[in-house]
Amino acid sequence: MKFYTTRKDQFTAALTLLKKQYNTISIIRFSLAIIIIALGYYSLQSGDFDDYIPPILVCIVLFLYLMKKHGIVADKKLRAATLIAINKDEITHLERKGSNFEDGGEYTDFKHPYSYDLDVFGQNSLFQHINRTETYKGKEKLAQMLLSTLSHDTILQNQDAIKELSNKPEWRQEIQALGRMKKDSSSAYNKLIEWGSGSTKGVSTVGYLLAIVAPVALVGYFIGYIITSNEALLSTSGYIFLFNLFMVAGKGKVFKNEVNTTTNVNEILNQYSLIIAQIEKEEFKSDKLNDLKQKLSSGDKPAGQLIKKLATLFSQMDTISNAIAALVINGLFQYHVHILKGLHDWKKQHSASIPVWLDIIAEFEALNSLANLTYNNRDYTFPALATDYTIAFKDVAHPLLNTETRVGNDVTFLPEFTILTGSNMSGKSTFLRSLGVNMILAGIGAPVCATAATIHPLPILVSMRLSDSLSDSESYFFAEIKRLKQIMAELDGQRSFVLLDEILRGTNSDDKRTGTIEVVKKMIARKAVGAIATHDIEVCNITANYDSLINRCFEVEIINNDLHFDYKLRNGICKNKSATFLMEKMQVI
Repeated sequence: MKFYTTRKDQFTAALTLLKKQYNTISIIRFSLAIIIIALGYYSLQSGDFDDYIPPILVCIVLFLYLMKKHGIVADKKLRAATLIAINKDEITHLERKGSNFEDGGEYTDFKHPYSYDLDVFGQNSLFQHINRTETYKGKEKLAQMLLSTLSHDTILQNQDAIKELSNKPEWRQEIQALGRMKKDSSSAYNKLIEWGSGSTKGVSTVGYLLAIVAPVALVGYFIGYIITSNEALLSTSGYIFLFNLFMVAGKGKVFKNEVNTTTNVNEILNQYSLIIAQIEKEEFKSDKLNDLKQKLSSGDKPAGQLIKKLATLFSQMDTISNAIAALVINGLFQYHVHILKGLHDWKKQHSASIPVWLDIIAEFEALNSLANLTYNNRDYTFPALATDYTIAFKDVAHPLLNTETRVGNDVTFLPEFTILTGSNMSGKSTFLRSLGVNMILAGIGAPVCATAATIHPLPILVSMRLSDSLSDSESYFFAEIKRLKQIMAELDGQRSFVLLDEILRGTNSDDKRTGTIEVVKKMIARKAVGAIATHDIEVCNITANYDSLINRCFEVEIINNDLHFDYKLRNGICKNKSATFLMEKMQVI
């Protein structure tokens, strides 16, 4: 917390100074503009240009310098304001007063094996808790990571990268600020990818030669006119000017297509180039980060420079929308023909690298998000990886619970499958979600909310919180049966980590008990690792017949006529009941 408050105060003070500097430059620029106009007026009135031209030129040079300086200060001001917002967001998050981070709700998939059941996306979700990405592709990359289990080697590589990045909080915030200052979008990203993969009608060799020869000839004829005052030379210059416009107008459709792509993309490209530049100049130790960094080039040229060049070309192409300026510069130089050739050459040489570069930015953003999780939670641990299907946690808890009140539990899945009992509100569902969420984190190389852990990364299969599908005319019960069928099919292919919470709720008690017992038997037969929560004590009796099955429970006590939950996991079957007591206390019965 201290880091964020210090940074917030630091950039708040810097922003105050930058605002003063910005306003001062604005006043001086305005004053210079007045002076230039006044000097120009008096020179015309007096007819004495020699005395006025030097101070006018000096004022113009100062004005242009201050324009550039003004832009630099404006960028610094935006950066400071963005970093203030970033640190305020972190403080708000850590104080549990809400979250300003995007929640990834658009990635919710009701048919995914666990994303909906474990609240991976949406308000107050795991994604929102972790997410510090700012680009469209970065957010998508983090979502993809949370929806899959990575290979053993990739998890170890990610762990090393995340550990290293967790110790670079200032650098991580710089990447985050650059992404936030000029926010991209899916449409901007897709427009850029389509441009890179699409064909562009380039400039022919003859056309390009004419774009060089004609402007040179125009300049030559005009200089000749100035020297000789020969009107024929001036007329020829005029004809060449019109010829240049004609040549540019002939490519009007091509220019239009390019402008449709380049509008607003150049600013985002410039931000991409700044993010890449930050990556290129940073020193890393982990293999993963250095491998990513080494991919940021094309033909031995740094990707940051190349992306910046493309941003400049896009910006220059956009000037065709300014009719008067376009008329002058194209009539004189066929300016946009040269820009079109530059874009075509850039695309030909480097367009295949665009998706790679943007994916690397996204990868860094996703890893930065997980590094931020590590930095904010120094009590988390990076799990040791096992290859013998061992899954063991010490003091495991749900990362979204309040650190001051959450209760951790020790659990080892030896035996492999657990029947979990306990009264309502005793902590069964929260415990199952804690296991699921931490298995997700472990499976992508992130730290887990536990003091120690050993994990064999496994596919995660969950049936905890399905929903009726009215559009598919599908009842809750049928949706649950389909999910169970999906889980069984997955288990036929590979061993998995399974979490089931009070299944078959939509049928009578006997049918539910029989069905639950048969499901547990199927889990054991397929060597599933995991747990099933149930209120039916009779289901627990089958543990006597299987070495790979164990009963665990959460208990509730009635103390001073009130329910007391300690949320501690115990071996055995739940003995205490709370439903009747609670209904009597609340005068329901």
